[in-house]
Amino acid sequence: MDWAVSLSYLCYGIGAIVSGIAAFWIARKGADDRSDRWAGVVALIFTANWCIAAASFEFEHPVVGLTEIFANLAWIFVLFRIFANDGRDESLRLVRPVVVALVFVEMLQFALLGIEQRHPFSADVQSLVSQTSALFHVLVAVGALVLLHNLYVGAAPASRKILRWNAAAMAGFWAFTLNFYTIAYLVGSFPIELVALRGLAVMIIAVPFALGYTKSAAGLTFRPSRAVTFHFLSLLVIGAYLLLMLGLGSWLDVLSGSVARMTQVGLVIAAGALTLIWLPSARLRGWLRVTAVKHLFKHRFDYRNEWIRFTHTIGLGGPDEDSLQERAIRSLADITDSPSGLLLLVNEEGQVEQCANWRWPQMEVPANPIPSALATIFENEGLILDFDEARAGIEHQGELEHAPSWLLENLQAWAAVPLLHFDRLIGVIILARPEIERKLDWEDFDLLAIVGRQLASYLAEQASQEALSEAARFDEFNRRMAFVMHDIKNLSSQMSLLLRNAEKHAENPEFRKDMLITVRNSADKLNTMLSRLGRYAKGGQEDTGAFDMSAMVRATCERYARNHQVLLVRSEPMLVNGQADAFEQALSHIVQNAIDASVDGGAVMLESYSDGISGVVQIIDSGRGMTPTFLRNGLFKPFVSSREDGFGIGAYEAREMIRSMGGRVEVESRVDLGTRFTLSLPLQSAHELLKSSYSAERKEIA
Repeated sequence: MDWAVSLSYLCYGIGAIVSGIAAFWIARKGADDRSDRWAGVVALIFTANWCIAAASFEFEHPVVGLTEIFANLAWIFVLFRIFANDGRDESLRLVRPVVVALVFVEMLQFALLGIEQRHPFSADVQSLVSQTSALFHVLVAVGALVLLHNLYVGAAPASRKILRWNAAAMAGFWAFTLNFYTIAYLVGSFPIELVALRGLAVMIIAVPFALGYTKSAAGLTFRPSRAVTFHFLSLLVIGAYLLLMLGLGSWLDVLSGSVARMTQVGLVIAAGALTLIWLPSARLRGWLRVTAVKHLFKHRFDYRNEWIRFTHTIGLGGPDEDSLQERAIRSLADITDSPSGLLLLVNEEGQVEQCANWRWPQMEVPANPIPSALATIFENEGLILDFDEARAGIEHQGELEHAPSWLLENLQAWAAVPLLHFDRLIGVIILARPEIERKLDWEDFDLLAIVGRQLASYLAEQASQEALSEAARFDEFNRRMAFVMHDIKNLSSQMSLLLRNAEKHAENPEFRKDMLITVRNSADKLNTMLSRLGRYAKGGQEDTGAFDMSAMVRATCERYARNHQVLLVRSEPMLVNGQADAFEQALSHIVQNAIDASVDGGAVMLESYSDGISGVVQIIDSGRGMTPTFLRNGLFKPFVSSREDGFGIGAYEAREMIRSMGGRVEVESRVDLGTRFTLSLPLQSAHELLKSSYSAERKEIA
């Protein structure tokens, strides 16, 4: 092996000479505006000193180890000074924690050298120190390469041209160091051939490194790659964990016998369990992400990646994917790492109601979740409500007195983001608190506001598409009904003619009597159907008058009670204004739906009373209930039914009938608990009062 030793001396000697010449050249010819210029000179001098020591002593001599440590520390300092070339302290602040970590790991080499000198004759100690030293060198090399990658990737295109020679040289140096010590760690020794080649590697990298100082590097900025940084932090955590396990395992070697074996097996089992439980956890990943953003980046968000993720989430489609409403919540929650959220949308009557729930099934949402005053603030000011600030009494737009108590009392509620479309409030998304606690800042508010407007446009576009689709279905339905009405009219005419002929020609009095009754009833039913269809076409505004709502409710209850348990628990006599037959049909639709939804013959309860302005009827069942999504998107949509044999127009028809008479239909439902329908019509007295007031106003205007 004499030739390998001679080659080693020769390569290290040449490396020392070239490094010294490169340091002298940079000191004389290097660009004056490079803040890292003298750091590069010092690094090359320490490298030349290390090469001289390696050419003069055995590779494992303590002097060689000491000079190598100083050389590595100098190269880390060069890497740190390169980040200061943009002229600002911000870049140095971002990388300082990582550089400190690398310096700390490298400084541990001094401790290993001390241990090695204290136990020169212990083969086990020498092997352990050698293995640990190689592992430390690997960690430092990986960290330096990651920093170098972020430096080069984050530099502007013009700055990369200035940086490329220095970056290439340092990348070669750390890459060779990484491979050298990785092989040494795996093999358990330092191959003499690779030891000799290290001097040649130093000679090769010194030349391009010196050439890199011929041009100015002003304007160099630092924009680290977030994905690589997160991976690097994960590797650091795993590496520290492995080092800890290695140290414990090596320390246990001092024990002997079955106690040592039992302890080592228990350590392996415990380490494996901890690895499976802790390392893959979402909380650990969230902590790493928050730590990296807080200490390594000027901005919280990588806006390009956030927008790509947002577009991908919204663009998901298919029968197995979430609805647009749920994807809207998810896309906003992903930005802040919120685990769940709610979507509240403004309905046709201008009230806010729950529309969708994403991973928050335990949240109970009241019937009126957002007061109209707070909705007005959302719409006019675009305020993003931070519930932690509201709980602390901090106010921005006078929102505190209107903040919903059900959200303030639930500490999981974190923020409310308004969805604005053309300065009109479409809805509000409630975000849950992230697993890693943090405060909302200006970047959160800006990004959430922009994404909220984008989501509002998507939701408004979907609503427009649904309206167009509904209009198309109605057009088809009207065309079909035109044919049906024509056929019914012909049938009515034929039966009326049959009735007149029977009156003239029937000879059997009994037969004639039965035929007359049957035909007359059929004709009456058909004419009634025609009249009702004609009324729908005209809007159902004519022939309104006073009728006893309680009497009609009582009669409907008695009719359905023959076949099902239908109970009238409260009834107050009252006169309302409307159309008695239309109200009866609407009430029959709702009662029949309640009976169909009841499970195992559960009772349906009705009550009618007056609230002073309107006559109110409530139909309550304890059936299957309906989800918030179906309440908003399916219940009152024509041709949408939860039953396979349903036509999907009964609930819609009932609501339109009540509305055409100036009334209202409200629904509350909980899955597996039941549903409450509330029908209200104006009292006759209130109707007369409004009518007289309107007439007086018209006279004054005239």
